[in-house]
Amino acid sequence: MIPFKKIAVGLLATALTLSLGACSKGGSTSTAAAGSPADVSLWTHNAGNKAELGAIQTIVDDYNASQTKYKVNLQAFPQDSYNQSVVAAAAAKKLPCVLDIDQPNVSNWAWAGYLAPLTGMDDLLGKYMPSTVAKWNGKTYAYGYYDVALTWVARKSVLTKYGIRIPTIDAPWTAAEFADVAKKLKAGGEWTNPIDMMTGGSGEWWPYGYSPQLQSFGGDLINRTDYKTADGALNGDKAVAWAKWFAGLVNDGYMAKKSGADPQADFLNGKSALLWTGSWAGTPVRAKLADDAVFLPPIDFGNGPKVGGGSWTWGASTNCANAQGAQDYLKFAAGDKYVTKVAKDTTNIPATDAAAAAIPGYEAGGINDIFRQYSKKFTVLRPETPGYSYIATEFAKAAQDILNGAEPKATLDTAVKNIDANQAANNYFQ
Repeated sequence: MIPFKKIAVGLLATALTLSLGACSKGGSTSTAAAGSPADVSLWTHNAGNKAELGAIQTIVDDYNASQTKYKVNLQAFPQDSYNQSVVAAAAAKKLPCVLDIDQPNVSNWAWAGYLAPLTGMDDLLGKYMPSTVAKWNGKTYAYGYYDVALTWVARKSVLTKYGIRIPTIDAPWTAAEFADVAKKLKAGGEWTNPIDMMTGGSGEWWPYGYSPQLQSFGGDLINRTDYKTADGALNGDKAVAWAKWFAGLVNDGYMAKKSGADPQADFLNGKSALLWTGSWAGTPVRAKLADDAVFLPPIDFGNGPKVGGGSWTWGASTNCANAQGAQDYLKFAAGDKYVTKVAKDTTNIPATDAAAAAIPGYEAGGINDIFRQYSKKFTVLRPETPGYSYIATEFAKAAQDILNGAEPKATLDTAVKNIDANQAANNYFQ
């Protein structure tokens, strides 16, 4: 699995934001013969992802072998067509009993009436990292086996050569330090653009990758007190300061307006000195750079370092004729044994402490533990409002326009106007 690809296509699922709300509730039917296990259908987007699909199949097989009342039937879709399949099923009132959902979309699906709250799992999910449990309006609707964390990747030898301090989780670079780092690397003449922030990415990468930096400046995608307006959060002085910094990286020649198709390969091939990426880069980067690889914390722009949080999660639909079976499966599947299995097979950050202790590298002090610490200490979830997908689209457009030379304040004002209109038009998703 390559989590960056998942994040990039995650925004496709946000096409559901208002279309789901237009559908009416329905219920799937059970065709089980008398005495046969009741059917519990399960959909996943992992058809093209052998490692994760295999892990999920193991959980399904174990559950089916553990009891005779229900039988979970797994159906896997190619990632690129999964969301369209869900849209069609929602319109036809034929959603499966259990399905995976990109976490930023959970609140919309819950608001639209397509997800049932998870019941009897509070104690179990209380052991999960908060970023892996999706909630809306005080209720839990989904959980995930793993998360990913943002990180700067560099070569220790390069930082040492240029006299650059290696930051730590307790002492990250400040804004002033990072400005000095950029100047030193640019002046060295080894790279046309020493910093690569994967600006060639698309979709959900933009809010996932860059809104944490906005939040570290003191801005945000929307005011989180009531989720009614983005005014002041996305277009206030601190947000404008972020936008000017972001554009300045391009204007000053530190970063390309649009990165190459494979920023990780470019970094490994020496085309950049600093790469803003995620924990998914750990294994391939170490495979080539070994001990020269360093994975650095996010920059503190004044309001603390921030990273994005929330990946793929699992929930139950309201369409399920065997709702108790769906809840029973999800409770069974949430055990540490299966968190360990999925996180290990996908090389992602495990959701529970027990799973982390059981996965080499993620144990306390292990080589991957730093990613889990970043996630636990610095995560800000994308706004848990049903309007998130629209917010994400507007932010991505604004950020891209700003890199392309648009005036920051006016661009952010337009995004705020559009976001506020969408929130109001939907009665603030009450």
